Amino acid sequence: MSSDPRIDTYIAEAAPFAQPILRHFRKLIHAASPEITEAFKWSHPTYLYRGKMLCGTAAFKAHATLGFWHQDMEKLLAKEIGKTYDAMGMLGRLTSIEDLPDDKTLLRYFKTAISLYDEGVPSKPKPKPKPLPKTPADLQSLLRKNAAASANWEKFSPSHRREYIEWITEAKRPETRANRIETTLAWLKEGKSRNWKYEKC
Repeated sequence: MSSDPRIDTYIAEAAPFAQPILRHFRKLIHAASPEITEAFKWSHPTYLYRGKMLCGTAAFKAHATLGFWHQDMEKLLAKEIGKTYDAMGMLGRLTSIEDLPDDKTLLRYFKTAISLYDEGVPSKPKPKPKPLPKTPADLQSLLRKNAAASANWEKFSPSHRREYIEWITEAKRPETRANRIETTLAWLKEGKSRNWKYEKC
């Protein structure tokens, strides 16, 4: 078992009611797979499977919690228990060992979470791509007059274009906007991105 001494300290300093709960979780999580490792993230015990966050436990003044990182575990527990994210945990407010599902059920939960990673199921929903902002008319007008800058603009990724567009449109004064557009054009002629100064840092 790969243990983190910070978790030993955390459990020892937890409220007396929470200590057996945290120890029980820890024991069953490791029983689910020999590849489980421990970490201490956001000041709470965290358990990893092949480097990916599997679940985390926490103890508060009056209750303890267990939470899984995989989105499908939230759906499963909401269906079976109906307490998803109550008190920051997916099993509700835990005040004693008696509040926990039986060991067979808990072990099934941990192994299910592991199998989701083994099957390559995304742990979180993929973020929807942001639509590309419309090129400001004043910048577009200058690009039409400069072939090199225009060609580089077309080659840029949507994120690089967005950086320039947001920088220009965030200007509060007309003079500031004009200066930023002039700088943008000069940098585009050289094929530079908005944050080119920091790209090789």
